[in-house]
Amino acid sequence: MRVGIIGCGNISDIYAANSKLFRDIDIVACADILPEASGRIAGKFGIEERSVDKLLASEDIDIVLNLTIPSSHAEISRAVLDAGKHVYVEKPLATSLEDGIDLVRRAAAKSLRIGCAPDTILGAGQQTARKIVDEGSAGRVLTGVAAIMSKGMEHWHPNPAFFYQAGGGPVLDIGPYYVSSLCNLLGPVASVYAIGQISPAERRYGAEGPNKGKTFKVETFTTINAILKFESGAIITFIASWDIWRNGMRPIELHGTKASLRVPDPDTFGGDVELSDTTLPLNTHDADAVAAAGQRPDWNPIGTTKLPFGAINYPFGHPTIANYRSLGLAEMANAIANNRPHRCSGEFSLHTLAVMLGILQSADLRREVPISHRADRPEALTPEQASSLRKERP
Repeated sequence: MRVGIIGCGNISDIYAANSKLFRDIDIVACADILPEASGRIAGKFGIEERSVDKLLASEDIDIVLNLTIPSSHAEISRAVLDAGKHVYVEKPLATSLEDGIDLVRRAAAKSLRIGCAPDTILGAGQQTARKIVDEGSAGRVLTGVAAIMSKGMEHWHPNPAFFYQAGGGPVLDIGPYYVSSLCNLLGPVASVYAIGQISPAERRYGAEGPNKGKTFKVETFTTINAILKFESGAIITFIASWDIWRNGMRPIELHGTKASLRVPDPDTFGGDVELSDTTLPLNTHDADAVAAAGQRPDWNPIGTTKLPFGAINYPFGHPTIANYRSLGLAEMANAIANNRPHRCSGEFSLHTLAVMLGILQSADLRREVPISHRADRPEALTPEQASSLRKERP
């Protein structure tokens, strides 16, 4: 299907580059309110530069990839749907629940598809963890911890201020990866309870550029501590903070009735999944058993680099990662062509948005907030199904 990009900022490069890996999408045009941004992407990837209005009116565009800033997601996606085109939007779906509901209903009324990042839940790391949960190797998941911990965006991003305004912050910016991963693994969230804080009230531009050294105001929580109660009965602690200098927390660790499970970073597509060794003796005084256990690892790593969309392909910065953004877009295009539901759907993204906004609302109100907009887990993506989305290798 023919794709047009609206929004040609930093994230557009990896989408455009990775689109060439997939059989069902072809990016043919791009647009941005800043001509220099769309001009750069058009020149770099050999696609046509158009105005936003012209792209929306173009008959040779089937899907619009909405990569605008979060505060513009709903406005642009609404315009795309009204133009009679499918839309796939970078996370979050919207910055208000009302806008998210309107987008999902509007798409359904027009028999159009709306998809939304993150598509990392379709990667080899997350799908391997999903398979372990579904097969019951960890038993019924009882509890766990998911942790977003960093010092924020201003140290590397040339325009970090919008990350700290309404619609930003660690919950809405990085949270979609973690909440989507948890919902993909455990199902829908029933309610949340959270507390939050802002620290400091002003931040300083750190990246090279005209604003380096200047300060900007922070208008959203920079640290949130939340409890997520899932319909399955699992209770997960969720920490999201841009106030952390250094930490030793795992991205996601789940604990079930049979074993514990470590899930790789949900902001990437690969990574090792780790399952605890339940044959290790616990609270024993048997010296021979303890000695034998010392020869085995506490955690059994399950590699994913040989699975589709698990191999490291993004050797920039440290550490290198598996980054296959455009996978969700390609899977949606394939679903449209084959008249089946797509996995990174508007309904699933609306539920995760309701969870994240519920967390922020709970932190404001200091009380538990029920999640009214639910969605079932998307269907698992098998390695065979994932491989079928790729172009034939020469």
